[in-house]
Amino acid sequence: MPETTRPQSSQLLSEIKQRRPFASPAEEAAVGLLRTSDELRRRISEVLEGERITHQQYNVLRILRGSHPEPLPTLEIAARMIETAPGITRLLDRLEAKGHVTRRRCDTDRRQVHCAITDRGLELLGRLDRPLLEDLARLFEPIGEAGAISLSSLLDGVRSGIRAASARKAGAPPDGNASRS
Repeated sequence: MPETTRPQSSQLLSEIKQRRPFASPAEEAAVGLLRTSDELRRRISEVLEGERITHQQYNVLRILRGSHPEPLPTLEIAARMIETAPGITRLLDRLEAKGHVTRRRCDTDRRQVHCAITDRGLELLGRLDRPLLEDLARLFEPIGEAGAISLSSLLDGVRSGIRAASARKAGAPPDGNASRS
């Protein structure tokens, strides 16, 4: 691959102690995104650890708060997760043991288990909302509101590219509307 003369992120190169330039802008952006994601995850973990919950548990509780008071089937929760959670049942077991969620079999389809957030789970999220929002505001302050909006739009584009590449690899239409059997 030919060397490029475009400017490289000396800050990123320095942070990861890399001397060689990135092979492409896409590689640099991917590494920067992964590095930023890791740092953001660690910051959020600091807030969540005070309440003794993980990122994935927090994600489940937010999903269930969004559907409250309606329960959701376990597989629907798994489909909405930010990070893929192969052990959704164990994740729900832990949240149920803490009193944050309830589960019950669906009356019409005994194979489905419906999950709902409890008052205790809602109270937990209520305690976390302010510190998390305040921390995120501080973290994104350098790029401002317009920058955060622009970043969100750019990330939407990257996820669209990932879905299109996955669809091409699987031989499905790139719009993600392939029929599921």
